[in-house]
Amino acid sequence: MTTPTIEAGIVGLTVGPVACTIDARWLMAYAGALGEPDPRYYDTTSAGGPLAHPLFPVCYEWPVAVALRDKAVDRALAPRSVHATHRLVLHRPPRAGDSLRTTARVTGVQRRRSGTLVMVRYTTMDRTGVLVSTTDYGSVYRGVELRGDEVAPPSEAASLDGNAVRWEERVPVAAQAAHVYTECARIWNPIHTDLAVARAAGLPGLILHGTATLALAVSRVVARDLDGDPTRVRGVSADFTGMVTLPSALAVRGRGAAAGGLGFEAVNATGAAVLSRGVVTA
Repeated sequence: MTTPTIEAGIVGLTVGPVACTIDARWLMAYAGALGEPDPRYYDTTSAGGPLAHPLFPVCYEWPVAVALRDKAVDRALAPRSVHATHRLVLHRPPRAGDSLRTTARVTGVQRRRSGTLVMVRYTTMDRTGVLVSTTDYGSVYRGVELRGDEVAPPSEAASLDGNAVRWEERVPVAAQAAHVYTECARIWNPIHTDLAVARAAGLPGLILHGTATLALAVSRVVARDLDGDPTRVRGVSADFTGMVTLPSALAVRGRGAAAGGLGFEAVNATGAAVLSRGVVTA
């Protein structure tokens, strides 16, 4: 059987800008999917409308991600893709009423033991051309070979100073969490909600979205280390190192300080790491 491949020539491939309008309903639904108790996430009487969760950019980036993937990679390889790295910079929080424009560009490809890493940068601006968010998103295509020369990705995770656990919080994850997150975030990937597709992809069952796992962890960092104020978040980065099956639980741990940020990690119900080298920059 021929091993599937990804061409190194996809580096530089671009999609967009793709337009998207943010509304209060979407912002509130995303916070609700994460079980956020902060009333500011739902306050439509506020002059600025409901607050956006720091990970909300993944919502408006998703349609552009799908369009770029369909252009860069054989559609049959999509189920092999696993979220590997995430580096988000918030230039300003998205707000209800924003008309945003997102562009996606493949910035790097590298060989990994498990397959091929594809790095994509998402750049989002408002209608006046002001930057809103920038994300470097890495996906590993399992069992897929890279054809051609590697191109190094543009960013790396920050190093943590020390490994002491400052705090730990258990986060239950309901059996329906992936279905709720899918609809509220408007991010649809069938391995999270369709058992037949998940098993065909070699998974033990449905798994929680990587972005949902990261968002749940960031919420705990905000509550523990930023006085519950999500508007203080300027950036988020983490590596994805494991799966969260459903139902289950996470243990989110606050770790040592990083360059300009707060370290964190998360393990699943068996104690296996699911988020590593996490940093929230404030």
